Amino acid sequence: MIYHLSLRTAGIIAGAFLVLIGLPGLSRPERVQDLAQRLPRSRVAGIVLLTIDAAWSLWLLATMEMGEFSSFRRPLLIALPIGYFLVLRFVDEFLTVRALGILCLLAAEPLLDAAFFRYESSRLALTVFAYLLIMAGIMWVTMPYLLRDEIKWSARNNLRWRAVHGIVVLYGVALLALAVTLY
Repeated sequence: MIYHLSLRTAGIIAGAFLVLIGLPGLSRPERVQDLAQRLPRSRVAGIVLLTIDAAWSLWLLATMEMGEFSSFRRPLLIALPIGYFLVLRFVDEFLTVRALGILCLLAAEPLLDAAFFRYESSRLALTVFAYLLIMAGIMWVTMPYLLRDEIKWSARNNLRWRAVHGIVVLYGVALLALAVTLY
């Protein structure tokens, strides 16, 4: 185990995150729609997210048990910062979306780790969220224009926007309730 998160802690973090992401879309849809539509091409947000990704990846490389691949630790610790600066220099298109996809992939692992070897069937609510993060991360890293299209689709009218954010908030509240009562 790398993260040592309990299922309760992981559920609370994931649920709170979903509620915090969904509530602004319900309460101020016009402002959040405008912000969301500008997000995929935001260079500043891309740099911030990619820096978080790089720091998290460096921490993982420095602390995780690599077994027979431990001889690769030093070259990877050297290559990761070089790759970070090369991506900042040469990847201009949808940097934010790609970095967000990487962050989704990194964030899914602690959730799955917390649910590993737990026998409660309610753990599947957290596991499903982790796998949704994985699917979104893979799609956004490989096809970043999809996030732009997803935002455009959901922002087409206020009813659709509120429905999407309402589902996100409900899922977050359900995860919080499961974390507090069952985990």
